[in-house]
Amino acid sequence: MEEASLLKRITLDPKINHGKPTLRGLRYPVHVILELLASGMTPEEILADFPDLEPEDIQACLLYAAKLSDVGTVLRVA
Repeated sequence: MEEASLLKRITLDPKINHGKPTLRGLRYPVHVILELLASGMTPEEILADFPDLEPEDIQACLLYAAKLSDVGTVLRVA
């Protein structure tokens, strides 16, 4: 699936999860999926736990995170 199609799966709606990025308006915040992946869960385990998600949703979360991390300047906070 091409990048544009994947990124369309990420929705922003002020009425859903306080406007935070979610997957297809399903009330699954992108950050939750990313945290599950970071904790060691596999995409297959996540899909088993959340049957209304699709493999492309997980790809979309990873692509979205990659795009957000592609910044021109990085400042040290701590």
